Amino acid sequence: MTGCTTDWSNVTLAAFNQTLLNDTSLCTKCTCPLVLDGEQLSWVRYYPNLAGNVLYTAIFGVFLVLQLFFGISRKTRGYMIAMLLGLILEVLGYIGRILLRYSMFSFSWFLMYLVCLTLAPAFFSAAIYLTLSRLITIYGAEYARFRPQVYTYIFITFDIIALILQAAGGAIASIASAYSSEQSAGVHTMVGGLAWQVVSLFLFACLSLDFYLRVRRSTRNGLPLNPAFDSLRAQRSFEPWFMISLCLAGLFIFVRSVFRCAELQGGFGGKLANEEIPFMVLEGAMMVLACGLLTLFHPGFVFGARDWALAKWKRGAKGQ
Repeated sequence: MTGCTTDWSNVTLAAFNQTLLNDTSLCTKCTCPLVLDGEQLSWVRYYPNLAGNVLYTAIFGVFLVLQLFFGISRKTRGYMIAMLLGLILEVLGYIGRILLRYSMFSFSWFLMYLVCLTLAPAFFSAAIYLTLSRLITIYGAEYARFRPQVYTYIFITFDIIALILQAAGGAIASIASAYSSEQSAGVHTMVGGLAWQVVSLFLFACLSLDFYLRVRRSTRNGLPLNPAFDSLRAQRSFEPWFMISLCLAGLFIFVRSVFRCAELQGGFGGKLANEEIPFMVLEGAMMVLACGLLTLFHPGFVFGARDWALAKWKRGAKGQ
């Protein structure tokens, strides 16, 4: 892959050019090995696959354009903003991985990919959280444990906390020396933000399931659902397909977040953080599936602009 013929098999770390070793910004793929004598010199131990990362960049770019078009045409402003922010970060993250492939010793490209892909799913979660409050209105707010806006406030706040922790961790890692205790503290802060996101998603799933069971119990007892949305609930595109797609999207984000916690737990030099196949499957593919479902079953088309606006818990607010 490297295009160089340098043989590092007989070179020891002690004999390695100290100028390059102490300043890896001077390294190229021909002058520095990724690993020498068990010492990791580059930020990851593999050259990111070009085809796979270009493919993910293109897919998220297509989703970005579609979300912008659907959001404007169907007046789903809040959902659109959350999705666009997440998709922009996904695109930037995979561009960072492509650039890192050609500059394996550049911390800038490594940090770009790491921070962008770590933060992006929090915005997709926010889009799902915004949708739940409308689902509560559509079925009947009286069947929920809390008012629709309370769910929104709680989980958006949780999302903000996760974003702050992850961004702070990335900032600490970016100014710390390579593999120092300060950098480890930054990584652990990012892991804390990811763990918080996992807990938030789990709690969200529990409360969503609780609401679903309460609705089903009420309908079995002959209690009416919100009559303003009878026609919407009768559509197969809404139930079961939209509901299934939303659940699966949340599950894919949850699986990805658990993986990233495990990946970063061992630091940048950890074994899992230096294996590309698990990353491309459990990070990349999970996010492609989640965003695909959130785009294919876009609430603007399933609900329609009118019902999406009417289901907003704050009366009189249009296009949120």
